[in-house]
Amino acid sequence: MKSSALRSWFEVSGFGLMRLAVAIDIGALLAIIGLIVVNAWPVLSWEFLTEPPRELMTKGGILPCILGTFCLALGALVIALPLGVASAVYLHEYSRPSAWVTLTRLSIANLAGVPSIVFGLFGLTFFVVFCGFGVSLLSGVLTLAVLSLPIIINTTEAALSQIPQDWREASLALGASRRETTMKVVLPNALPGILTGSILALARAAGETAAIMYTGSVFFTPKEGVSPLEPVMALPYHIYVLATSGTDIEATRPIQYGTALVLLILVLVMSSAAIYIRERCRK
Repeated sequence: MKSSALRSWFEVSGFGLMRLAVAIDIGALLAIIGLIVVNAWPVLSWEFLTEPPRELMTKGGILPCILGTFCLALGALVIALPLGVASAVYLHEYSRPSAWVTLTRLSIANLAGVPSIVFGLFGLTFFVVFCGFGVSLLSGVLTLAVLSLPIIINTTEAALSQIPQDWREASLALGASRRETTMKVVLPNALPGILTGSILALARAAGETAAIMYTGSVFFTPKEGVSPLEPVMALPYHIYVLATSGTDIEATRPIQYGTALVLLILVLVMSSAAIYIRERCRK
């Protein structure tokens, strides 16, 4: 009886601690969102979303920043997703166990935890200087694609490992080739997990500052529209500059919070679209 009561006490205490942890996380999230909304409220308007900045960034809107962030994140995903999925398929479905494969997997896992500033310096050295792309949208997209690759490879390989080996063997026994088995049996069933990786990569690419501050983003550009070989404005870099080296930091405080709120909403919209596609594929 004592043993049963002790186990029950531990069970109740454990679930209570987990509920407390969840409540703290939700409370912190709501507090952060509430703080951002309250401070951003004075500048929130249709003009804030549809106009370029004016008067040394102290007035106007953030439309070029929204377009730049969207192009950077979407462009990085378009490049990184097929490369990451192909790499994961090769590592999991075709490569044989060896020291080289083990070293490759270890390197990919380490790259997933490398600070984004390192990717920014790599992009500056390789894409901006060596390839001659300069500080441009193309350099920023390629840098973010390299940054997103480890996430997509790791999540895709994890999704592939969840597909039962019996399904592969049954497909091969029915006369399908290795390629047909991979394309028609393995990948369709692993697609929800692959899209989960793409959501994580998209969210990280959209919110990065250090990776684009040397490669693709500028504080202000008078040119309208977006060109692959021209720099763009981006929401995270816009927040960073306004908060650290703006012409009048206190005057731009509501704009900082408004830009942060728009960035949160933009990431939420893009992630929600990817989640919707994932759920449709899962059904």
